[in-house]
Amino acid sequence: MPTKKSIILITDGDTIAVRAIERVANRIGGRSISRSGGNPTPLEGPKIQRLIWEAASDLVLVLFDDNGHTGVGPGERALQYIATCKDFQVLGALAVASNSYSSVAARVHVSVTKFGQIIPYGVDKHGEPLKQKLPFIYGDTVGVLNELNLPVVVGIGDIGKMRGRDIIDRDSPITYRAVLEILRRSGYLKKTKTATSKDNNP
Repeated sequence: MPTKKSIILITDGDTIAVRAIERVANRIGGRSISRSGGNPTPLEGPKIQRLIWEAASDLVLVLFDDNGHTGVGPGERALQYIATCKDFQVLGALAVASNSYSSVAARVHVSVTKFGQIIPYGVDKHGEPLKQKLPFIYGDTVGVLNELNLPVVVGIGDIGKMRGRDIIDRDSPITYRAVLEILRRSGYLKKTKTATSKDNNP
């Protein structure tokens, strides 16, 4: 019986997010499922499931995007399928903020600001702490996270952007910091040597 793959769910899938997650996955010694990126996610759950199994790593980052779809869109349907698939161990999710408070709210355990600080409440799409100081992220692909009882949900601003703080040319340091937080809180780093202590800061 093969070992279960460890996966991290990413609620973003635009072109910049795809490139940023590819860079971060490489930095942590994992792989990303770039083909599940898009506006919205172009693949259904079973296809993404096969791609995860084909990935050349036991640690896989998977992108999902609803592109502002009202209600449960294709990205969330695919995310729900993968998150409940018995083939994988879900380490957690990166909940990405949108620019609208009218979006669905997802509860987070912590968030990472655009300066790489870990805070116990949400951030906006620019990586700025929410003025309400509540543990929520507002986004268009995050609503289903509340139903999944995931071990770790980390909030973050717009991947690869955040007003220049997370640009790909700098290896998307804020996204990297957020992914490391999931690896730490899930216990994954205790079992592996994926990231060393000297490489923990953005």
